[in-house]
Amino acid sequence: MSKLKKCWILFSTMMVISSTANSGYAILSVVVRNFVGKHHWITEEEMEDYIALVQGAPGSIAINMSMMVGYHVASLLGAAAAVIGCAIPPLVIMLLVTAFYSAIIGNPWIDIFLHGMQAGVIAMLANLVLGLFKNATKEQKIYPLTIMALAMAYSLLTDLSSILLVIGCILIGCITFITKIRKEKSAK
Repeated sequence: MSKLKKCWILFSTMMVISSTANSGYAILSVVVRNFVGKHHWITEEEMEDYIALVQGAPGSIAINMSMMVGYHVASLLGAAAAVIGCAIPPLVIMLLVTAFYSAIIGNPWIDIFLHGMQAGVIAMLANLVLGLFKNATKEQKIYPLTIMALAMAYSLLTDLSSILLVIGCILIGCITFITKIRKEKSAK
């Protein structure tokens, strides 16, 4: 498949995804379904790495994920196509909401619509979390389960900054990686 065709698919797919899944986290499960499942352009392991990266990067999760996927599939042109496709729908929606704000505010039909969207977003997030959990635990090692449990406990039981959690997980990941490399070198 040509690079230009891939860019068109990236643009149009991200535009559709961004039109229907407007939350950053909700968009992740749809991106996984499309680019890992449907197109097979990215492996599950690569997507897990991208999800971790976009959550820690500043800015919109949806735009960051579009950029990562687009760059992976078709380099710089692919990244640009995916980001533009992802950015157009929310931009148009915000322009329309701004233009018709006085007619929209307090409208019971809009309230019903937004509550329905919240339920859909929760379902997409649950699907994403379960998929990530399944992939993280498929080797049935205690390490990822322990880290997940500790991170969950930290989030639920403390009022400390989540930045400390991220830094702690980065440190644990670095220590684990260095330990793994040393074990591999000593085994040789």
